[in-house]
Amino acid sequence: MARKAGIIGGGVIGGGWAARFLLNGWDVAVYDPDPEAPRKVGEVLANARASLPALSDGPMPAEGVLTFASSITEAVEGADYIQESVGERLDLKHRVLAQIQQVSPDTPIGSSTSGFKPSQLQQGAANPGVIFVAHPFNPVYLLPLAEVVPSPASDPAVIEAAKETLREIGMFPLHVRKEIDAHIADRFLEAVWREALWLVKDGVATTEEIDEAIRMGFGLRWGQMGLFETYRVAGGEAGMKHFMAQFGPCLQWPWTKLTDVPEFTDELVDLIAGQSDAQSGHYTIRELERIRDRNLIGFLRVLKERNWGAGKVLLEHDARRREALPEPVVGEGPMDCARMTVLPGWIDYNGHMTESRYLFAASETSDAFLRHIGADIAYVGTGFSYYTAETHIMHLGEARLGDALTGTVQVIHADEKRLHIFIRILKEGAPVATLEQMLLHVDMAAGKACAAPEGILARLMPIAKAHLTLPRPEAAGRHVGQRK
Repeated sequence: MARKAGIIGGGVIGGGWAARFLLNGWDVAVYDPDPEAPRKVGEVLANARASLPALSDGPMPAEGVLTFASSITEAVEGADYIQESVGERLDLKHRVLAQIQQVSPDTPIGSSTSGFKPSQLQQGAANPGVIFVAHPFNPVYLLPLAEVVPSPASDPAVIEAAKETLREIGMFPLHVRKEIDAHIADRFLEAVWREALWLVKDGVATTEEIDEAIRMGFGLRWGQMGLFETYRVAGGEAGMKHFMAQFGPCLQWPWTKLTDVPEFTDELVDLIAGQSDAQSGHYTIRELERIRDRNLIGFLRVLKERNWGAGKVLLEHDARRREALPEPVVGEGPMDCARMTVLPGWIDYNGHMTESRYLFAASETSDAFLRHIGADIAYVGTGFSYYTAETHIMHLGEARLGDALTGTVQVIHADEKRLHIFIRILKEGAPVATLEQMLLHVDMAAGKACAAPEGILARLMPIAKAHLTLPRPEAAGRHVGQRK
């Protein structure tokens, strides 16, 4: 049975939370008195559906059920987790939290607040121990960070459970050990924002020039190494101490105005708004969101390929999902071994899944089968493995972006050294491609085929025997160009 998340507030952040939970298989109830909330949440959800699956190398879970509640009570009844994302007014948050706890006094409640400390949120609460800060970044459905900030009154067990919930939906819960106004990340953003306002006000730079300085320079470094690791590299072989000795005195120079705030006059607001319109006004907000999301997908997938930064979070999330998938079982037909989603990088100039990705899908399928019989990565570490000696592929249909694929294996023949399999890549139950493969069990040190050990054969041979009763695939044994 799907778990339920209660989302209070259906703006950009609340809608992002709703999308994140929904696409990770949770049922979601949203409450927002704004009559436009269903439309706004729907637009955020459409963006999320078009982007979040592209970060996963495995199948997405079945999407949860979205409902719009007519009251806070309806939204939070029966919820396993609650996220508050109303406006940044402490009195409003206190009223909302009090209403939530009239119905669900013991359910974990994360607040999306950008600035308030958890101890402020907990004031007057019926059960302050379950209230904490879970501050995300927009777009919530793509960016993994959630700053989890407890107070001394928080229940440690609730905080740990909440962090695990966030991990389950693919987020990175950063536990902020000491509560402080604006937590960690927003304190940096506020400092940069103040300095940017001064640069515009004093006529030093336009909004576009400031954005170019960030996205063409240090923004690219920060996105993959952060602040201190970037400066460690800048220190060269001598490291951080050298960097601090070289640049530390600069902190005493009057370069910046980080502690002063320019007065928000109508003239300053008009100046910045006008420059922003000139810079980006030819795009709609939805167009900018889609451009942002596509770029974020590209950045994140590169980091994922390198198991670095936010990419490491994505890999761990894939691994957690993979562990939850059912083991392949021998039934009345070929074994379902892998489930995949067609990603943007799998598509060629025709809009179809490219040939190399059919081979990748087959590899994912055969790897899952090999894990099932005990020839997993740990076994490879002993110096033995199955090598693919021959592959024949037939393209029977088309797969496009977002299609869900299933990889099945039928064992045609197996003995001590050889494994002859037939792989089907299915879309909605029909094959879009088949691949016939011959695998050899190999002693990697000797570089030659050898007999598989009894432990693997004990799992493989019963499957091979069961598959003897299946009809032999018509395409098995075909050669290139053979007529049907």
